[in-house]
Amino acid sequence: MRFNNAVPGTLLILFAMAEIAYAMTFPRLHGQNYGPDLFPTLIGIGLIVCGAILIFQGIADRATVPMIEIGDWAQDRDNVLNVVIVLGCIVFYILLSDSLGFIPCSLLILTTLLIRFGSTWRLSLFVAVLTTFVIHTVFAKVLLVPLPWGILLPVAW
Repeated sequence: MRFNNAVPGTLLILFAMAEIAYAMTFPRLHGQNYGPDLFPTLIGIGLIVCGAILIFQGIADRATVPMIEIGDWAQDRDNVLNVVIVLGCIVFYILLSDSLGFIPCSLLILTTLLIRFGSTWRLSLFVAVLTTFVIHTVFAKVLLVPLPWGILLPVAW
């Protein structure tokens, strides 16, 4: 899929405006001319400038680059199904990771994706288990970032 530069430029400006609006809600520090909203606002202004540049490039290229061009991959139902499955896995993790926990969600997602993309059941399950425990260990023990335990909280180590 290919977009004219005007499309992501517009999205970038909309995101920057939302980011600036949210930064304006940060509390003010007493007795200072600037507060915690300064740097997010400056970044938002920079994003608006970058978005405007993209829009101007897109307008200049509109004769040769269509606004949206869908690639050949979208003609194949298997490719479209793969995209839907990956997006579904992301939504699944977002919605259920707190209640199920990282480990069960990761095992289900990795096994599903590995099988869908051509691995055998045995290899998929082995790689999913190994990858899940490596990721969990790195986050929990090395980076000290807690991942949700969910249903495994009674056996948390």
